[in-house]
Amino acid sequence: MPKTTFPRDRFDDLPADAGRVGAHRAENPRMRGGVVFLWAALATIVLIAAGIFGTLLVSGRIDLFPTPTPTPTPTPVVTPVVDTTTSVLILNATPEEGLATQMEDVVLGAGWPVGSVLAGGAGSQDFPETTVYYLAPEDEAAALGLAGVIGGAKVEQSEAYQPADPATRQLTIVIGLDRTANPPSPSATP
Repeated sequence: MPKTTFPRDRFDDLPADAGRVGAHRAENPRMRGGVVFLWAALATIVLIAAGIFGTLLVSGRIDLFPTPTPTPTPTPVVTPVVDTTTSVLILNATPEEGLATQMEDVVLGAGWPVGSVLAGGAGSQDFPETTVYYLAPEDEAAALGLAGVIGGAKVEQSEAYQPADPATRQLTIVIGLDRTANPPSPSATP
């Protein structure tokens, strides 16, 4: 490397034992144009990526800490059980006569003992769909079993039909218009 000659300045008058005082006469470092271009390109890409990420974050399209969606717990499936130890009350809630006694014969034929099944009329004659009602949650399987015995019916828990003796387990069948000889059309049902 050739030695460069600089014009004389005030730093040349310092004593030699003062050591290096400054780098005022250091060589000018040469940067290569390609390296400068690569660093500038890299900085541009980083800034553009940060800008896009920031825009997506502010607009709500990216959620850094998403809240986990709760997984639904599966509803336990109740297996129908034909339990002939429960008493059965059958109410005919239709204008057609004899449906309660016909239903009583079906239930007795399925194994319920005589005296544990009681048939009668309901207070209304416009009940839309035949339903088996049960009182306690533990009687749901027996209600599903009874609904299967009578050829299918809706099953519902309700306190509307309480047994006379609180210690007695009772299922109640309310016969609806869907079991009559001329069931109403679905549009006519309230």
